[in-house]
Amino acid sequence: MNLPNKLTVLRMVLVPFFVLALLWPFPHHYLVALILFGAASYTDHLDGKLARKNNQITDFGKFMDPLADKILVISALVCFVSLGLCDVWLVLLIIAREFMVTSVRLVAAGKGKVIAANNWGKLKTVSQIVAICVILFTQYLQELGSLGVLPWISEETAVLFWCIGEIFLAAATLFSVLSGLIYLRQNWELVRTAK
Repeated sequence: MNLPNKLTVLRMVLVPFFVLALLWPFPHHYLVALILFGAASYTDHLDGKLARKNNQITDFGKFMDPLADKILVISALVCFVSLGLCDVWLVLLIIAREFMVTSVRLVAAGKGKVIAANNWGKLKTVSQIVAICVILFTQYLQELGSLGVLPWISEETAVLFWCIGEIFLAAATLFSVLSGLIYLRQNWELVRTAK
């Protein structure tokens, strides 16, 4: 297994640690979750860059890299719903898009084709990562306020932080749906001829 593929696997291995840090309310857990999420997200950038630079693009990487992204992002979003940090309908739209795209990829794999992520898919992933980081960061600020470290942050700012997170997540949802529709249109012939 080459280094880019090992980084993809590492991203999946980091997911349970990220989820544990996010859901287990120890002091500064949002900061720990943000660091773990940021590290896992950076492996996505790094594995693609190394694979292209060293000509190590593999079918495993083409399939597992987007899957690892989905596992990381969906884990974060489901945890956010559980914690009341975002609206469930935004998360459901993102998950529905991911299931649709994965289904198209499975149909293509059944026909011996591997479909790599396109630029719209990459934009979708970046927007989701940014939204998740913003939500984690604002929750950490809120936690610092509750600990008395940042006295200007109060319970009232929780509403503001929630709205900021919703704006970023709504933008990520828009990019997710748009990229899913483009992906479906580009691969419609595969879907139409599926048995």
